[in-house]
Amino acid sequence: MILRKLRLQKGWSQEQVAELTDLSVRTIQRIERGGQASLESANALAAVFEVDISTFQNNTGKTTMQHKEQKDTTPNTDSIQVSDKSPTVSKEEKDAINYVKGIKEFYLHALMFVIFMLAFFLNDQFTSNEQLPWLSLGWLAGVIIHGLVAYEVFGSLGTNWEKKQIEKKLGRKL
Repeated sequence: MILRKLRLQKGWSQEQVAELTDLSVRTIQRIERGGQASLESANALAAVFEVDISTFQNNTGKTTMQHKEQKDTTPNTDSIQVSDKSPTVSKEEKDAINYVKGIKEFYLHALMFVIFMLAFFLNDQFTSNEQLPWLSLGWLAGVIIHGLVAYEVFGSLGTNWEKKQIEKKLGRKL
């Protein structure tokens, strides 16, 4: 959820974050949905968003990084403590983000329904015996539209719209 908040604050799409971090879009989606970020992914995201690595780790308390190398001559620098100053997502923000995500999904599914119904009526498929090919084509179109939604390709209901709706729900800037 924190990755989604930071991404929306910057106005970036998942594809843009993936490009900036050299991670896959699937990895970005997985982390946004609550999946655990690997150390490498967390490092890349922390660098791009200029936050502590602990922001993207699901551990409580302080996070210790064992793999970071130091170039200075200070002895015993195998582990580095990361400060607790990490951005968080409040319950109110999480609720607003989920609310807007639900509205977005509803609008897009309603649009799919209208498009299919118009296509079926215009092609007179409800009374025809040849419904199977058209139903298959309609189902394929539904899958394509759902994929476009999942990758946030639709510009009108993309990142900027989502951010505005969340800020409207919260009554303040995200």
